[in-house]
Amino acid sequence: MKEKPFKRIVVLVADGFGVGAAPDAHLYGDEGSNTLAHVAESVGGIRLPNLEKMGLGNLGAIKGLAATAAPKAVVARLAEQSKGKDTTTGHWELAGLVTETPFQLFPDGFPEILLNRFIQEAKVAGVLGNKAASGTEIIKELGEEHLQSGKVIVYTSGDSVFQVAAHEKVFGLERLYQVCEVARKLTIPYQIGRVIARPFIGENKNSFKRTEHRKDYSIKPPPNCLDVLQNHGIKVLSVGKIDDIFAHRGITAGNHTGNNPDSLEATLDFMKKNRNEQAFIFTNLVDFDQLYGHRRDPKGYATSLVEMDVFFPKIISELTEDDCVILTADHGCDPTFRGSDHTREFVPLVAYSPRFNGQTLSDRNSFADVAATILEAYQISDTQFNLQGKSFLCKPKR
Repeated sequence: MKEKPFKRIVVLVADGFGVGAAPDAHLYGDEGSNTLAHVAESVGGIRLPNLEKMGLGNLGAIKGLAATAAPKAVVARLAEQSKGKDTTTGHWELAGLVTETPFQLFPDGFPEILLNRFIQEAKVAGVLGNKAASGTEIIKELGEEHLQSGKVIVYTSGDSVFQVAAHEKVFGLERLYQVCEVARKLTIPYQIGRVIARPFIGENKNSFKRTEHRKDYSIKPPPNCLDVLQNHGIKVLSVGKIDDIFAHRGITAGNHTGNNPDSLEATLDFMKKNRNEQAFIFTNLVDFDQLYGHRRDPKGYATSLVEMDVFFPKIISELTEDDCVILTADHGCDPTFRGSDHTREFVPLVAYSPRFNGQTLSDRNSFADVAATILEAYQISDTQFNLQGKSFLCKPKR
């Protein structure tokens, strides 16, 4: 007898949650990176009892996490096929798109011709910075000059990003968003993956602090899994910055939360409001990357992992046999590694449903396996886009 299609599928993207150097890590200078293992080692061992039961400890030697012969979930490591190790390519590949041509990087700053057009069309007094930098450090360095001059702070990172920082109250949040919309239009020919508004508050370098009103302006993706789901009448509900990453296309409704606790609560809320209905809930948990990975804070990262583990049973308890939750990531961000950029790593796959027989799979070749599994679970056969990936949907329990 044919299995029923799934109703609710939840994908939790723990932003920057790597589980070991990818096969091609040497091409990115990331040999030896391992976000989870190094975080656990740094804090003397990490206790994640709920994810341990699911089988997270089967993905490598992780201090404090035991492997289990009988995982409750389907677990594996996923390798990225896309060129690059940024947020956009990682999320797009989870949705079935492999980026063959990497977005452009500007480690030495952006071209003067681009900045001059930006100053003119955005009607700003000028720009400060124009270099690769840590967001918190460049605000500390140039924030006071920004307040005095009215010039905006422009910087990039190891990602393909054009970031604009300005004081949320003095410069104005809405004005910052308008400036970034201009930048998004101007940066498209340069194949820059995202423009990011980075508002901050405070009176001087000792009190400057970034706020949660960040906004990402992503380049528009090609057709992907989200479009297919919508075209088949399935609600696509986004939590966190998912809507920005997909340029607000393929999203039925969303809750643009700004931190992990709010994002987890919003996910649970969407689940409860869509009981017995077909819905796909796509959540980004930004704190691992933004607050702890880039800032090289393994202790904070470990604390955030524990908080996610404590919350996980609430999501599991909401599942019926027609539902599934998948925990994965978009790239690594090892807080113990050199520099402050993302790391090219495998990401975890922890897929649980009351229907599944838990098992540990061999390493998978693409994040796009997540999209292929989602479409199979909803029993959708689609040819609208070149889906790259293979379903890991396991035989149901008998």
